[in-house]
Amino acid sequence: METYEEERGYPPYHPVMMTALLLYAYCQGLYSSRRIARACEERVDFMAVTALQRPDFRTIATFRRRHLPALRTLFRQVLGLCQRAGLVRLGHVALDGTKIRANASKHKAMSYRRMQEAEPALAAEVARWLAEAEATDTREDAEHGPEQRGDELPAWVANKQERLAKIRAAKAALEAEARAAAPPEAPPPAPAPKAQRNFTDPESRIMKGPDGFVQAYNAQIAVDADSQVIVAQHVTAAATDVQALPVLLAEIKANTGRQAQELSADAGYCSTANLQAVRRRHIRGYIAVGRQRHGQRAPEAPRRLPRGSLLAAMRTRLKRAGHRSRYRLRKITVEPVFGQIKGAREFRQFLLRGLAKVGGEFSLVATAHNLLKLAAARAC
Repeated sequence: METYEEERGYPPYHPVMMTALLLYAYCQGLYSSRRIARACEERVDFMAVTALQRPDFRTIATFRRRHLPALRTLFRQVLGLCQRAGLVRLGHVALDGTKIRANASKHKAMSYRRMQEAEPALAAEVARWLAEAEATDTREDAEHGPEQRGDELPAWVANKQERLAKIRAAKAALEAEARAAAPPEAPPPAPAPKAQRNFTDPESRIMKGPDGFVQAYNAQIAVDADSQVIVAQHVTAAATDVQALPVLLAEIKANTGRQAQELSADAGYCSTANLQAVRRRHIRGYIAVGRQRHGQRAPEAPRRLPRGSLLAAMRTRLKRAGHRSRYRLRKITVEPVFGQIKGAREFRQFLLRGLAKVGGEFSLVATAHNLLKLAAARAC
């Protein structure tokens, strides 16, 4: 509130109203600040939320960006309301991840090998153009006099200089990441030739999604099987899901104060370390050790697994139950939630850039989902 105690200027919009407007807009599938501002002028339900106030799109975008850390805390608060309403039982929790497009084009990414090839050629081209521009300036000064305008660099030179600066900055960032990943005593390594960095959103990554390779982030959720309430959510820049399981388990405990009794997840989460983490937390896990084809009784697994290993024990657990396995709850628990978020409410691309901001944005999406589940439960 101290941000809005300035006495000068036009009275600010109340932060409670702005927060309610954002949450209601996300529940309605409106995420763009311009679309939200237009709804405040055209839709009666938005007029009721704002009490006929009409914040413009700049005000909405600035409020969301400035208070994103505080807005992230709403997820845990709304989840607490769901708990008090009896919607969070944690008898069975299903995990899954989905790729959501970043606010950046994959065509704005460049591999380290291409950076090495492009930098010298581009630098030579810029140097030649600068020499030509300087010669042109000298000739025009002689023709028109030194006080005449004509000393600015042409736009095509400035654009090439800007691209060269971006390539050098991205190349230096990749080299810094490679040095950070190397052992302290080892000589500084060069980045892998295929290591890529996006100029628009450097923290996003190229990932394989349903529509091919896209510039994206990996959104992870844990969903309660009884109510489809999201009990934990997390956004990562890693294309694989395996490292997200311990994070989601820790989030479940931090958000609800207790741990799930059962857990199901697809083969992307299967590793010995993750099975150990599940056992250590006394959770009965149902994690696929291989792909499951349509009509199969249990997910496939590699033919040879070490006897007595956690992977072999998990394969036996999934096979023994067959069609009655608790693993079957995964598809009807977590996948419909992504369908509601991406299909019904059309959240398929982030608006913000950077992992921290994207995490806050997805937290708002998850909060809106839980609010709708809570409202539906109270209406019954």
